[in-house]
Amino acid sequence: MKLLHIDSSILGDHSASRQLSRGVVESFTAAHPGTEVVYRDLANDALSHFSGATLAAAGTPAEGRDAAQAREVDTNEAVLQEFLSADVVVLGAPMYNFSISSQLKAWIDRIAVAGRTFRYTEAGPEGLCKGKKVIVVSTAGGLHSGQPTSAGHDDLLKVLFGFIGVTDLQFVHAQGLAYGDEPRAKAMSAAKKHIEETLFA
Repeated sequence: MKLLHIDSSILGDHSASRQLSRGVVESFTAAHPGTEVVYRDLANDALSHFSGATLAAAGTPAEGRDAAQAREVDTNEAVLQEFLSADVVVLGAPMYNFSISSQLKAWIDRIAVAGRTFRYTEAGPEGLCKGKKVIVVSTAGGLHSGQPTSAGHDDLLKVLFGFIGVTDLQFVHAQGLAYGDEPRAKAMSAAKKHIEETLFA
């Protein structure tokens, strides 16, 4: 069993999503001893933004790539292989300005690859990542669940993972974190209880 743990918060030790994603990984590995965990920190080891240079590197034959292009292709393939080889993905995804972080978007651009994680057929698009379990730790300063403001965050992630074939997608929410100490403590406590008591029940 392989688990890929992704963090994308820029807040370091002050991050709620980092605390909770770590809790998810600890709970999962306690229930599944022997799980191999691979960790990627998208804030501290950021991927470059998807660009024309990214496409040019991918489209250049290996023997014709310069050093920068070779690094770009190698990094992108390593990121994709981490995702493809994982049975479970735990994703720390804080909301920034009604959407996911730019760091997380850069990672998504590396795993949404035609012919590798999805393909187009005569019947339409087909996801190629069936059988994976993805757990998203979704945190926000405000309250967004069930609101139009969730469209650029939770709904975006649902569409993305559904598009590439993931049907086992679960969310751990902690919202209202900027409403003061008491609301933050209650939201974090409720999220931790969900992780410990019901997420893997």
